[in-house]
Amino acid sequence: MADAVATQTIQDDGKTAIFRFTNVSDGSGESAVVKIDASALSPDPMTNAACTSVTIQQIYYVTIGMGVKIFFDATTDVLAWQLQSDWSDTLDFTGFTGIPNNSGSGKTGDISFTTVGAGSGDVYNIVMQVSKSYG
Repeated sequence: MADAVATQTIQDDGKTAIFRFTNVSDGSGESAVVKIDASALSPDPMTNAACTSVTIQQIYYVTIGMGVKIFFDATTDVLAWQLQSDWSDTLDFTGFTGIPNNSGSGKTGDISFTTVGAGSGDVYNIVMQVSKSYG
């Protein structure tokens, strides 16, 4: 058996993408699972350039029983943010440029999740808004 996970794309336009992620764990958890594949997002509507990276603008979340580490994917993943277990919050980074992808060698532009302390029946619900970069 595996965790019951889902990803829903709420919006994917020229500048912004919004996603909803859910997980009901069987206790196995997730490890470095790509949740946002930058290259799979819609291209720039003016130039048709592919999306190469995203910047985290907002995160709305609730975690029950487990935490979630959010990583920028690269040869050595870079921690973007950690969501505490048994908590809910709204994180708004729009007052500045957001949390940019600062990963180095092997940067893919993707975002991945790793659960922390997942037990059977633990849950997360996350909505994430990102701004898209091209080229």
